Amino acid sequence: MRDPATIFQRGATLFALSAFLYAGAFAQDAPKLSDPEIAHVAVTANQIDVNYAAIAKEKSKDKDVLHFAETMAKDHTGVIKQAVALATKLGVTPMDNAMSKSLKEGEVKTSKMLRSLSGKAFDKAYIDNEVAYHKAVIDAVKNVLIPQTQNAELKNLLVSVSPVLEAHLAHAEMVQKEFASK
Repeated sequence: MRDPATIFQRGATLFALSAFLYAGAFAQDAPKLSDPEIAHVAVTANQIDVNYAAIAKEKSKDKDVLHFAETMAKDHTGVIKQAVALATKLGVTPMDNAMSKSLKEGEVKTSKMLRSLSGKAFDKAYIDNEVAYHKAVIDAVKNVLIPQTQNAELKNLLVSVSPVLEAHLAHAEMVQKEFASK
């Protein structure tokens, strides 16, 4: 049987590498996205974090991890509702694209890795993933999505979500530091 720490280390390394490659590739050589594609990326990125939170709520027993996961589920579901309401108001149908597909591919790999772990190894992997994921999403929102958004209301939504993402990152980093000291 494989050692959970080794599985975690490989999975965390794989995710962190893909997150940074993803963020760097799109920031440096950003694909031109239409507003419907940007809306799809925003909904996809938020749904992925809701999905990760669901895994954490199933697998974790740690009160800090569970509190964080509950916050992620609540906040990201709220952003999805705002984005869907805005898209409906504007008559925009979100469109799948290379960026949203890349996010979904990363989610499949990360979810599989998270589901393979338990106990403290799971908790650490989940929080490490949340730190890396929020860093990548913040970078994409600031350097790709906001600059390319044409519709003022969609741009305002993305701008208003940025401080929430920053707060999530700070919260995840705080929990991550707590794990490092245990």
